[in-house]
Amino acid sequence: MSSPVSRRNSCRGVAAGGRASLDCHLGRRRASSCPYFSPEDLSVSLNQPLFAITLRFLLAVDLWLSKKLGVCACEKSPLGSIRPLVRLVEFSGHVIPWLVGTVYNLCRGDSVEEQEVMLNLTLALILDLMLVRAVKMLVRRRTPAQNRSDILSTFFVERYSFPSGHASRAAMCARFFLAQLADTASMRVLVLGWAALVSLSRLLLARHYVTDVGFGLAMGYCQYSMVERVWVTWDCLQDLLFIRLRETLDRAYDGLWTVDDWKH
Repeated sequence: MSSPVSRRNSCRGVAAGGRASLDCHLGRRRASSCPYFSPEDLSVSLNQPLFAITLRFLLAVDLWLSKKLGVCACEKSPLGSIRPLVRLVEFSGHVIPWLVGTVYNLCRGDSVEEQEVMLNLTLALILDLMLVRAVKMLVRRRTPAQNRSDILSTFFVERYSFPSGHASRAAMCARFFLAQLADTASMRVLVLGWAALVSLSRLLLARHYVTDVGFGLAMGYCQYSMVERVWVTWDCLQDLLFIRLRETLDRAYDGLWTVDDWKH
């Protein structure tokens, strides 16, 4: 007949074994699932001020909504089968093809008006790239955990996520095309649809959070207002280049006279 102490020890052993098997089962489920958030993203302390608690609550809502939308985060996600198609849409908003395309059209433009539009689009893309990089380095919000574990993301995804460069570029280019190039209703619908799909792809692939995309869209929308205010005409650019060239030649000419005087 076993003693009460031995029975209690055996029960504790069974309970500990059950907990260990449960933890192992949950660990396998977590390992097989697609990582999205790091555990520290949801940490909240009630000792913080009310403003900090409110900010943490809004951040938790942002994380929850972003997680719900990340249905193409990896191959095991609910819509992981369409991930290659979504990544193709994502690539259409990358800065490299846009810069290459605009510079090519700038060099091969048939008219001065077309070259002027491509020139300002190139300057707008450079401005967008610089402003997004500056804000990212200032805020330093880390990308979702899925991007930290994606091998291809090492080469194509940046370290910081706020704001979304794809979203700001899509909004800026969409407004640029609507104001300068899109002259039909079908073209306007196509441009707006492309901008919406590029922005949505950042959420479906779990590249960014909802606030990153929202701020990026607002930032890109405002960037075109800056471009429109400082619109560079082709004549103005030629005059500026001529002035710079003339100043360079004058400095070189003065340098030659200084050398000749020194020799004599």
